[in-house]
Amino acid sequence: MKIYYALPSPFVRKVMATAHLLGLNDRIERLYGKAHPVNRDQDIVKANPLGKIPTFFKDDGETLFDSRVICEYLDSLGQSKVFPAGDLRWQALKEQALADGLLDAAMIIRYEIAFRPVELHWADWLAGQKEKIISAIDYFESNVAHLHERVDIGTISIGCALGYLDFRFPDYKWREGRDNLASWFSKFDEIPCMKLTRPE
Repeated sequence: MKIYYALPSPFVRKVMATAHLLGLNDRIERLYGKAHPVNRDQDIVKANPLGKIPTFFKDDGETLFDSRVICEYLDSLGQSKVFPAGDLRWQALKEQALADGLLDAAMIIRYEIAFRPVELHWADWLAGQKEKIISAIDYFESNVAHLHERVDIGTISIGCALGYLDFRFPDYKWREGRDNLASWFSKFDEIPCMKLTRPE
């Protein structure tokens, strides 16, 4: 198996944390890719029309994308530990969707600031994306009781989202007023699959 990756990507981190948890990490070859929003890496585009990472290659050469699909594929390889069954599955998938939405908003802000000229920044647009991030974090704070003692696609997604905020947006100070979520994250981010995949 192979993956186009970049270490700072929270979506790549989600895949690799899943791989670590399932004992599959050593079976995945890393292919460094430049997933630029404008100047797309044509090697990645050949495998994934969107030119985004992570892009994953199964052993038979078939490509998979995005992180949600890749994580579910990895979980299907005889382990079935990351995607729970029954009602908890829907809880975990909902958490994954919300964490991914938080990351989508964060990535939009990141691209706007990093790649667009300052004079073209749209303040209202940036504020609107930040509001999405704040709403998602507030939801996780209000529902943190559901997260304890779980390591699944929901909690991994939330952990990767909060870790990305620490990495790219430390000035957001998301922990302020959210002591319960901060306490949960401080412990969750130390479990091996998270500790070994922190962004650089």
